[in-house]
Amino acid sequence: MLNPKINPYLALFIGAVAVSTSAIFVKLSSAPAAIIATYRLLFTVLLMVPFFTPKYWREIRLIEKKDWIYSIIAGVFLAFHFIFWFESLNYTSVASSVVLVTLQPIFAFIGTYFFYKEKISLGAFLSGILAIMGSFIISWGDFKVSGMALWGDFLAIIAAVMVTAYFLFGQTVRKRLSLFTYTFVVYLISSITLLIYDLILGYSLFSYSKQDWVVFLLLAIVPTLLGHTLFNWAIKWLSTSIISMSILFEPVGASILAYFILDEVLTVSQWIGGLILMAGLFLFLWKNKK
Repeated sequence: MLNPKINPYLALFIGAVAVSTSAIFVKLSSAPAAIIATYRLLFTVLLMVPFFTPKYWREIRLIEKKDWIYSIIAGVFLAFHFIFWFESLNYTSVASSVVLVTLQPIFAFIGTYFFYKEKISLGAFLSGILAIMGSFIISWGDFKVSGMALWGDFLAIIAAVMVTAYFLFGQTVRKRLSLFTYTFVVYLISSITLLIYDLILGYSLFSYSKQDWVVFLLLAIVPTLLGHTLFNWAIKWLSTSIISMSILFEPVGASILAYFILDEVLTVSQWIGGLILMAGLFLFLWKNKK
């Protein structure tokens, strides 16, 4: 294998920083959560269109009925993941929301245990319990701050469950499609789902400030295309376990950015709960690195 032009670890770091900006951009927008999610995915799809070669169109035409059904279900779950997560940021801090969303690997392992009969080791089970304990400490601390902050924590956990369902339904389709084709299809389905959701709730699709439109575009470019593209590039040179560990940087990066940009300060419960949760998640990913 040829040496990469740039250091894969540098690419991984840049990708993690890019993904960490997601919650910050959402906080900077005054638009409803569903609208932010709609344009994040819609702009991503539009930016992907120029790179959609005939090879990918042929691949789409060959998608089987079952894979279409699974893709639609995955796209719907992804849409609601963004709705719940972005909505959570209206009630709780960036730190609490992003840390709780990182529980996704725990929920994913629970899902694969029940749906795909994957075995769980004692070490993985205990580390998962440790991570969940951390989430309880964060939520209890937020409850003492305000009931609305606790509601935001609950929405973030639901968002983690939704993205887990997205991965569970999408993983079988992903095995048969290229990454670009699968991503395009699912993002398009999510965009359509969100547009329908917006119309049902009566949200305006266009009456937003210039800052909102800039945020929509930046969400598509920075955390979605740049962040995840770099992860997908780095996986050629680094192990999947190392890529998985990078999820631990997102709460750290997002909290640092929130401190400097949004003047958010971590509470004692967020420090303690966040450190416990990330320690548990690190051990969980390490125990399941295969």
